Amino acid sequence: MRSNDTAKILINIIFVALTKSTERWQPVERIDWTDIFKLAAKQGVIAIAWEGIEQLANEGLLCTEQLPERTVKLQWALSIDNIVKRYRRQEALISKLAAFYKSHDIRMMLLKGYGISLLYPTPEHRECGDIDIWLYGEQERADRLLREEKGIKIDEDVHHHTTFVINGILIENHYDFINIHAHTSSKHIERELKRLANEDKGEVVEVGSSAVYLPSPNLNALFLLRHAASHFASTELNFRQVIDWALFVKRYHAEVDWVWLSNYAREMNMHKFLDSLNAISIDHFGLAKEYVPDFERNAALEERVLGDIISPEFSEKAPKGNILKRLVFKFRRWWANRWKHRLVHREGLFHTFIVQVYSHLLKPKTLR
Repeated sequence: MRSNDTAKILINIIFVALTKSTERWQPVERIDWTDIFKLAAKQGVIAIAWEGIEQLANEGLLCTEQLPERTVKLQWALSIDNIVKRYRRQEALISKLAAFYKSHDIRMMLLKGYGISLLYPTPEHRECGDIDIWLYGEQERADRLLREEKGIKIDEDVHHHTTFVINGILIENHYDFINIHAHTSSKHIERELKRLANEDKGEVVEVGSSAVYLPSPNLNALFLLRHAASHFASTELNFRQVIDWALFVKRYHAEVDWVWLSNYAREMNMHKFLDSLNAISIDHFGLAKEYVPDFERNAALEERVLGDIISPEFSEKAPKGNILKRLVFKFRRWWANRWKHRLVHREGLFHTFIVQVYSHLLKPKTLR
């Protein structure tokens, strides 16, 4: 099966899962489920895709002969079981961590991950990696308390957050929402994110027996946009991150200040990426077009962005070991992705190169 056919089928399956509608499904004579599974794994949507497959089967749009063969089905089931188990472990840890911080009068805000999963049709099917938190300016005290009272080792080798591991799960404790050392414009965006966080404490949800905060709609809109843009420009973006945006907009579109967001995105040179993100969400992941204000469509750019999400133009894997080889690899990737840099950052390439070299010198272990 050609890669384009695989991607098209997977996207249509995801559309079914997210919208519970089969209106866009077109009968397919042959499906290579091994290819579909591999792409779903790469895109972080294994469990979501299975929801779509089940619905198509239940509605008779996939007959028994068209369903995944037994070995692939078992592999899928095992993967979903692991995703759900990890989700439950994260859920329990979030509850305990929030309770610990609350005992010291520290509020905990969740970024990305678990908080976004609550917008999904089946939250535990949204794959979660690490846990990202923001503690309303109490990051240093919180880390000190974990060291003193729990004996937890805190790693300070990354620019905008510290990290620690509990029960095998990595937690990123953000003192900045984004890395202000990677691009000079990030300092401007960080000030805006902090302003939004201080003006609105965010939505409160119960996780287990603990109350945790979620970012306000405007804070989340800017944070998710910048996070997706940075991932896209530096390395790659996947379907899960686009779906995060689509489901966030679906839930909070009426509460987002779109005039402010659009103007600010233009000021930071993220407006074309924002338009592409909205267009892909509308065309492929079920976002209603009336949920976002009118924007300029650019079919060629949208196709290139989606194409890079499906199969990145620079797809080499980072070499292990030799630091010189890793430096050469990072430069080659950065140079190959310069079109993406121009799409999401307002700084010039030479200026960014100097800033990022200095950034790595400040935290040499980031070269890992």
